[in-house]
Amino acid sequence: MSALQFAGFLVCVALASSLQNITGFALALILLGLTGLFELAPLPDVANVATVLSLANAAIQLRGTHKSLRWSAWRHTVSGSVFGVAAGVALLAWLSANVVMVLRLLLGVVVIACAIVVLVRTLPRATQSSGISFGGYGFLSGLLGGLFSASGPPLVYHFYRQPWDLDSLRDTLVASLAFGSLLRLALVIPTGQFSPRALWLSAVTVPLVMTITWWMRRHPPAWRRETVLKVVCGLLLVTGAGLIGPAVAALLR
Repeated sequence: MSALQFAGFLVCVALASSLQNITGFALALILLGLTGLFELAPLPDVANVATVLSLANAAIQLRGTHKSLRWSAWRHTVSGSVFGVAAGVALLAWLSANVVMVLRLLLGVVVIACAIVVLVRTLPRATQSSGISFGGYGFLSGLLGGLFSASGPPLVYHFYRQPWDLDSLRDTLVASLAFGSLLRLALVIPTGQFSPRALWLSAVTVPLVMTITWWMRRHPPAWRRETVLKVVCGLLLVTGAGLIGPAVAALLR
């Protein structure tokens, strides 16, 4: 990685972390999308870095929140995530070893799909969803988390439909995503899928993310959440299109 690529990577991390603290889910998607678009680092390495950064971010966000967690929903969600993360990590290992362009194409499709899902507005439910429903969304979230460490959108869509207060929603969402990130690390490290490059990038960027999270918790921006979501989704759509175009062109050669 050249000095210019490293500087670009730091900028992407800072932007992704800032948006994560506003939206609750954007870190991995923005980081993977931008670094993949500008080819700053291999996608499997960036996915591993995003996993570590998500855990660092959650460690600060979850302080003193155990009373607001919806434990029953959390247990069903993470039960599904266990199987989804395992399937996603296995698929990532196969794709990165055999068809790298297909991996870039798949990432572009996932980024665009996630942007569309987040933009879809749904009315809150009158009652909480069933445990099976939480488990199903947990599996889908885990699959995306295992592949790209981008497990947020399915749970964002599902959790925001529940008749919960904002604190319960946010804290249960962060706790569910943190479990998936921890599980992903437990799978990729023993199998040798966590490279020295990913370890070095994680060590360098964790202090940056934790500093940004600490600062934004004490000085939250005055932007409207809806406006930020539209900006994030617009950025995701452009990034996804930028990933899909070159990948399709390469596969058609």
